[in-house]
Amino acid sequence: MRVLVVEDARALAAVLVEGLGDQGMAVDVAYDGLEAAAKLDLNTYDVVVLDRDLPGIHGDTLCQMITERDDRVMVLMLTAAGAPGDRVSGLTLGADDYLAKPFHFPELVLRIRSLARRRPAARARVLRAAGLELDPLRRTATRDGNRLDLSVKEFALLEALLRATPAFLSTEDLLEQVWDEHADPFTNTVTVTIGRLRRKLGDPPIITTMPGVGYRIG
Repeated sequence: MRVLVVEDARALAAVLVEGLGDQGMAVDVAYDGLEAAAKLDLNTYDVVVLDRDLPGIHGDTLCQMITERDDRVMVLMLTAAGAPGDRVSGLTLGADDYLAKPFHFPELVLRIRSLARRRPAARARVLRAAGLELDPLRRTATRDGNRLDLSVKEFALLEALLRATPAFLSTEDLLEQVWDEHADPFTNTVTVTIGRLRRKLGDPPIITTMPGVGYRIG
């Protein structure tokens, strides 16, 4: 899952990026409306976590711009304006959910995952291939009925590979989908994580590597 956090308070933005990243999400950040609009034109996101009172382009205007796009992205407004009238006005602008600050972080995570599932043309909830079964909502994964004990990044990597099946995903694809825009393209992080995932998946090997192309399940 890829999330764009749009928040001009840099300390809060840093907390959100780190916390959501720890939950296995690939998270990008924009500190004003103009930067957010540019990133929305360049990248595909499942959910935008949007502050209302933004410099550059106001959050209300940006929300309307997002809802008018062909590639619909779900919007969660995260703002200090928490009165009932503020919530109604935010939802009227096209936001899909609204959460007032201060907020309980586990609730934010659940709301983001719920929005991603509701996104138009959202993919199947439970992913299955080659004896693997992965449920992004329940955060469970099994192989031939045996539960897999995966780290957050291993789980996200397996989810990305299953969603792409039977296609290959390159190292660059995986960095974008599982890590974030700041990931070093020359890092060996993907190779190391693939190695750990292979060991946990066991025999017979189920992740195929094609040099110069990438990885796939099967």
